[in-house]
Amino acid sequence: MLPAQFRMTRSAEFGATIKHGVRAAQPDIVVHARRDAGTEAGPRVGLIVAKSVGNAVQRHQVSRRLRHAARGVLPDLTADECVVIRALPTSRHAMSARLEQQLRNGVRRTHELMEKTR
Repeated sequence: MLPAQFRMTRSAEFGATIKHGVRAAQPDIVVHARRDAGTEAGPRVGLIVAKSVGNAVQRHQVSRRLRHAARGVLPDLTADECVVIRALPTSRHAMSARLEQQLRNGVRRTHELMEKTR
């Protein structure tokens, strides 16, 4: 699972990342990312799994799969990076390996976009 120090918990962090960051859409998820100069404790990862994904059981299954995938991409993130993963309704049917691959592609794409905007 994702260690507590890397979890994004404040709604202000979610809002700032979505509003001021870059976005990379994948078939089952959308990855939002931004670099926050004030955060040096390590990368922060947050999940958004809305009711459109399914009932509570399905949403929790998707959340667990995404948290596991996020743990695998932590080494690819910089210490000042904030990432929000938004699950799309199709993520309910996606296998864990597919979600992890899409997350890796999304993170790579957000890094490319952040470099272009510098």
